[in-house]
Amino acid sequence: MQHAPEGIGTILWRPSEERMAASNLAAFRVFLEGRGVPLADMAALWRWSVTEIEAFWAALWDFAQVAGERQGPALVDAGRMPGARFFPEARLNYAENCLRRADDAPALIFRGEVGHREQISFAGLRARVGAIAAALRAAGIGPGDRVAGYLPNCPDAVALFLGAAAVGAVWSSCSPDFGAAGVLDRFGQIEPRILFAADGYSYGGKRIDNGPRIAAIRAGLPGLGRLVIVPFLNRAKPQAPADAELLGDFLAPHQGAALSCARLPFNHPLYILFSSGTTGKPKCIVHGAGGALLKHLCEHLLHTDVKPDDRLFYFTTLGWMMWNWQVSGLAAGATLLQFDGNPAFPHAATLFDLADAEGMTIFGTSAKYIDSIAKAGVVPRETHKLARLRTMLSTGSPLAPESFDYVYDKVKPDIMLASISGGTDIVGCFALGNPLGPVRRGELASRGLGMAVEAFDESGAPVRGQKGELVCTRPFPSMPVGFWADPDGARYRAAYFERFPGVWHHGDFVELIEHEDGLAGMVIFGRSDATLNPGGVRIGTAEIYRCVERLPEVAEALVIGQDWQNDVRVVLFVRMRDGAQLDDALRERIRREIRTGASPRHVPARILAVADIPRTRSGKITELAVRDMVHGRPVKNVEALANPEALELFRDLPELLSA
Repeated sequence: MQHAPEGIGTILWRPSEERMAASNLAAFRVFLEGRGVPLADMAALWRWSVTEIEAFWAALWDFAQVAGERQGPALVDAGRMPGARFFPEARLNYAENCLRRADDAPALIFRGEVGHREQISFAGLRARVGAIAAALRAAGIGPGDRVAGYLPNCPDAVALFLGAAAVGAVWSSCSPDFGAAGVLDRFGQIEPRILFAADGYSYGGKRIDNGPRIAAIRAGLPGLGRLVIVPFLNRAKPQAPADAELLGDFLAPHQGAALSCARLPFNHPLYILFSSGTTGKPKCIVHGAGGALLKHLCEHLLHTDVKPDDRLFYFTTLGWMMWNWQVSGLAAGATLLQFDGNPAFPHAATLFDLADAEGMTIFGTSAKYIDSIAKAGVVPRETHKLARLRTMLSTGSPLAPESFDYVYDKVKPDIMLASISGGTDIVGCFALGNPLGPVRRGELASRGLGMAVEAFDESGAPVRGQKGELVCTRPFPSMPVGFWADPDGARYRAAYFERFPGVWHHGDFVELIEHEDGLAGMVIFGRSDATLNPGGVRIGTAEIYRCVERLPEVAEALVIGQDWQNDVRVVLFVRMRDGAQLDDALRERIRREIRTGASPRHVPARILAVADIPRTRSGKITELAVRDMVHGRPVKNVEALANPEALELFRDLPELLSA
């Protein structure tokens, strides 16, 4: 397969007529036609969904058969952002919607990196959640109480979350690789009444005992009422410290309890998610049950085409919003595949082993993972059957055009590859895949249904064919209920609505590209706050990464703007692959790639090799933290990083002081 060298927009794949006809999206269009809303194609559907917002979300509620009590309007105060309210008189429960299926088909299939496998049916999950909900109620936990999980990505984590949701408690979680300080930065702000903590985890073949961390976390949460240990590392002989109890003992008196789900207002808090926290203490973002459920049903059913016979996988931890996103796949009736550990252990194709073994149909991962297996020379289409795999999802950072090529050349040619993008802030996406349309190289296929996404220039005017700020001009149901401990909403408004009053400003630097089918694709150039500004011209970092990271010698890159002689100069850091060296010849190749693949303005003034690049626990590189370090400013929350020691590599580099 041949691709244009810089050909963003080249069509790489189209769905077959049979696939389109069988899609949920096609069924939704028929459903709307039955309501007197004929829509010719996806472009017409998107336009209708953002102009008739109330009608769209009400129709989705009915199409998805949401369990709940819906009365009154679907939207009030539609002209207020923030302030619009969806389904203000409705009542529902998130867990009830995830547990409607109660047969013996698998709901959760877990595989650990060391071979442990666990499977639980829909009936079994429903029974387990019933016991958890009863145990929580017996412990005095009710609506609004915070329940925290310090857990690996395993079936117990899903069941505990759903148990909390069933009683109306507010869930929050961290993955077990977080240090005690990072956990306390998060849970210390929300003061959970009960903490479920795994005794440990494994990563890269190593067993990590979390006992000391749990003790430190317990000591730092003086208001914690109960500590429950979840056996994960030591399942055979579980133990709990004197001030805690084992999960089995906590649940024992309540085995066999029927599931009871409290139906609560649409915006009743479901969970608190945290920002990465690299510029200070993490923001505590409160999401409502109805908004999260309805947004995820839209994305799963319509944009991803999730069906009850699907096996939905996302490589994630409990510290990333994609875990919450995947769990909602249960509301579509799908089986969730879970993995915990190092995806490159014992070899780089471990996740494809999982795909074959468990019949994975939808493979979700990060752009960094796709880049890493490409550079490792993994060719799944030659080593694996991938017989059922029909969709691949990528998020976390922009997916490079070359990664699109890799998926179609080396993974599977007949697959819908969807680069998707949104954020923890909305626990969902602004742009996703389109099951009725083509996949174009380097592009996100479609703005989300119900999401009035535009690109604004500096003056707040919409633009096409040029880069701008990603905004959403109309309300949507998964906007946060608010921030924790922000009673007047001042911090919430400042985070999203100050730049363009009355409009959600997300902070991504994007371009919308109109196509002949009337639908606009999207290209993302990185975060707005990480864009470079040499000579007053804004440059997206993703454009540089696309050029640099396709060189085989470069494992990973990070670029910043350094204040220099009353201007800004571009500085590029590269982590080399084993055995490769950064010399003058390679520096010149890098500059040439950037000059021809992006523009002369993108060419860095300095190119430096570093042994490691700091990243958040969800795998995102931390340009802002490095920029602060280079400029001698304090990095406000080093604990938010997965590898904080890497930051020290950027301190006092002599090359950064030279002309």
